[in-house]
Amino acid sequence: MIYLVIVSGNILIVVLVVADQHLHAPMYLFFLGNLSSLETCYSSTILPRLLASFLAGDRTISAHDYMAQLYFFGSFAATECFLLTAMACNRYLAICQPLLYASLMTWKVSLRLAAASWLLGFLLTTVATFFLSRLRFCGPKAMDHFFCDFIPLLELTCSDTSVVKLLGFTLSLLDVVSPFLFTLASYVCIRAAILKIPSSVGRQKAFSTCSSHLTVVTVFYGTLTVVYLIARTAPLRQLNKVFSFFYTVLTPLLNPLIYSLRNREVREALRKVVRNALACTQSS
Repeated sequence: MIYLVIVSGNILIVVLVVADQHLHAPMYLFFLGNLSSLETCYSSTILPRLLASFLAGDRTISAHDYMAQLYFFGSFAATECFLLTAMACNRYLAICQPLLYASLMTWKVSLRLAAASWLLGFLLTTVATFFLSRLRFCGPKAMDHFFCDFIPLLELTCSDTSVVKLLGFTLSLLDVVSPFLFTLASYVCIRAAILKIPSSVGRQKAFSTCSSHLTVVTVFYGTLTVVYLIARTAPLRQLNKVFSFFYTVLTPLLNPLIYSLRNREVREALRKVVRNALACTQSS
């Protein structure tokens, strides 16, 4: 049920963005549409394989399938970090530089930001997967996790992991920490700009334009940070899996709800689609 809701909800957002002329601004057409597409791919990397294990009772996975899932999951996760940063940059220009927004955030710039997010996400993960694929596994082959991730794989190898760990730390600085710091800095500037607005109505209107994105960033980075900061010791291993479930399954589930409930333009587009659908049903 969760998987069906994730796929249908995110596809609905993409359809709304493409179909409604009011959502053809760069924030929606390039960034929100890309984010919803990304969430669909993100969850489809993990949940179908997990459901197949539940239904068939077969919990084994080949080394090639493991690496494939690890590669695509890591690529989509890294892409989301960069895409959320591009969306934060968009909100910064819209609120802090409103007079320059139209000239700076053009369609060409938006397209390049979205394309760069995908390219960097897949490129960095390709480097990590290449080094992981060269590890040897000669010990136990039971992984205590529900999807193929970086740290559980290192726990099974009998190779020297010092180089891979250093590489993983370096790549995490590039595709997680740096985008997060940039996003954080953008919202510090946005907050300062909003507080300078004299009227409370103006402040509320300005904040409402970025509240959806801020909620998504908080949920995504909050759970992601907890997962990779909690040591995978025996007492905390189950807690680690719970928070992994939050950012791999619940985040893609919540994003369509967050953007549809907290964003006026998306709500209006959804109402219009529902009204048109009801009108077509009654006429037929």
